[in-house]
Amino acid sequence: MSPGAARDIQQQLRDRVVRQALTREPRRVAGVDVGFEDGGATVLEPVEHAIARVPTEFPYVPGLLSFRELPGVLAALERLRAAPDLILCDGQGLAHPRRLGIACHLGVLTDLPTIGVAKTRLVGRHDAPGEHKGDWSPLIDRGECVGAVLRTRERVKPVFVSIGHRIDLAGAIRFTLACTTRYRLPETTRAAHRLASG
Repeated sequence: MSPGAARDIQQQLRDRVVRQALTREPRRVAGVDVGFEDGGATVLEPVEHAIARVPTEFPYVPGLLSFRELPGVLAALERLRAAPDLILCDGQGLAHPRRLGIACHLGVLTDLPTIGVAKTRLVGRHDAPGEHKGDWSPLIDRGECVGAVLRTRERVKPVFVSIGHRIDLAGAIRFTLACTTRYRLPETTRAAHRLASG
């Protein structure tokens, strides 16, 4: 698939993103991260953990990383005994130039609730959030609130939270904080990163 065709798919899928509050409290919360080794991707869901190594077939193109990473993520999710109720992705959701980062893309394909929790900003402008855990400021892109700049630890660099699918921003903030303990990133994606990088 060419980058142009991938962008067309993003434009089509973004209208399928569901922006609504969760209808029930999740019991199984998963983290997803991708690491590259010898041309393959390693992905994990930490509640039960599943790892998939698949060939990387899509080139590195900024804004199209989900096309490179999702084959491994989907393969790992298929290996689980039970699907998670909520997935936190290491990457963007709605806070993406075409409003379809990896969290949105994964959510639409699986119809599972997803949240994007990124370490860096891809789009938008924001004011600095307060210095306390839970303080946040809106991330605004082209006049639309696409996420939250969230302080997960006191006086530590914030993360960029955006909805992926079947969740609203308030829920995305709440569950990101609920999954964050001693470190800046949620425990779900920290655990996923450790396995994906190992």
